[in-house]
Amino acid sequence: MNGYRYYGRSQFERPGSNSALRRSSRYNPRNLPCPTCGKPNRLTPADRQRGYQCDDCANRDEGVGGY
Repeated sequence: MNGYRYYGRSQFERPGSNSALRRSSRYNPRNLPCPTCGKPNRLTPADRQRGYQCDDCANRDEGVGGY
Protein backbone atom coordinates (compact mmCIF):
# COMPACT_ATOMS: atom_id res chain seq x y z
CA MET A 1 0.00 0.00 0.00
CA ASN A 2 1.52 3.31 -1.02
CA GLY A 3 1.39 6.53 1.00
CA TYR A 4 -1.15 8.18 -1.28
CA ARG A 5 -3.63 5.36 -0.91
CA TYR A 6 -3.30 5.32 2.89
CA TYR A 7 -3.75 9.07 3.04
CA GLY A 8 -6.91 8.85 0.96
CA ARG A 9 -8.46 6.23 3.30
CA SER A 10 -7.40 7.87 6.55
CA GLN A 11 -10.81 9.51 6.91
CA PHE A 12 -12.41 6.08 7.38
CA GLU A 13 -13.03 4.25 10.65
CA ARG A 14 -11.50 0.97 9.40
CA PRO A 15 -9.18 1.63 6.44
CA GLY A 16 -8.82 -1.37 4.18
CA SER A 17 -12.16 -2.90 5.16
CA ASN A 18 -15.46 -2.74 3.28
CA SER A 19 -16.79 -0.13 5.74
CA ALA A 20 -17.55 3.34 4.41
CA LEU A 21 -18.16 4.82 7.86
CA ARG A 22 -16.10 7.87 8.74
CA ARG A 23 -13.64 7.93 11.62
CA SER A 24 -15.05 9.38 14.82
CA SER A 25 -13.35 12.38 16.34
CA ARG A 26 -13.98 15.24 18.68
CA TYR A 27 -15.71 17.12 15.87
CA ASN A 28 -17.35 14.07 14.30
CA PRO A 29 -18.51 11.88 17.21
CA ARG A 30 -20.12 8.49 16.74
CA ASN A 31 -23.29 9.54 18.55
CA LEU A 32 -26.17 8.93 16.13
CA PRO A 33 -28.42 5.89 15.76
CA CYS A 34 -28.54 3.78 12.62
CA PRO A 35 -31.59 4.81 10.56
CA THR A 36 -32.26 1.18 9.64
CA CYS A 37 -31.96 -0.77 12.91
CA GLY A 38 -32.16 2.13 15.37
CA LYS A 39 -29.16 0.99 17.44
CA PRO A 40 -27.57 3.97 19.22
CA ASN A 41 -24.09 5.40 18.63
CA ARG A 42 -23.59 3.76 15.25
CA LEU A 43 -23.04 6.79 12.97
CA THR A 44 -21.20 10.08 12.95
CA PRO A 45 -22.74 13.29 11.57
CA ALA A 46 -20.58 12.78 8.44
CA ASP A 47 -22.06 9.29 7.99
CA ARG A 48 -25.63 10.58 8.37
CA GLN A 49 -24.98 13.42 5.91
CA ARG A 50 -24.03 10.79 3.31
CA GLY A 51 -27.14 8.71 4.03
CA TYR A 52 -25.25 5.73 5.48
CA GLN A 53 -26.45 2.98 7.78
CA CYS A 54 -24.37 0.97 10.27
CA ASP A 55 -21.96 -1.69 9.04
CA ASP A 56 -24.14 -4.53 10.32
CA CYS A 57 -27.15 -3.34 8.32
CA ALA A 58 -25.06 -2.56 5.23
CA ASN A 59 -23.44 -6.00 5.32
CA ARG A 60 -26.82 -7.69 5.73
CA ASP A 61 -28.31 -5.74 2.81
CA GLU A 62 -25.29 -6.50 0.61
CA GLY A 63 -25.08 -10.15 1.64
CA VAL A 64 -21.61 -9.77 3.15
CA GLY A 65 -20.30 -11.64 6.18
CA GLY A 66 -22.72 -14.54 6.31
CA TYR A 67 -25.93 -12.52 6.57
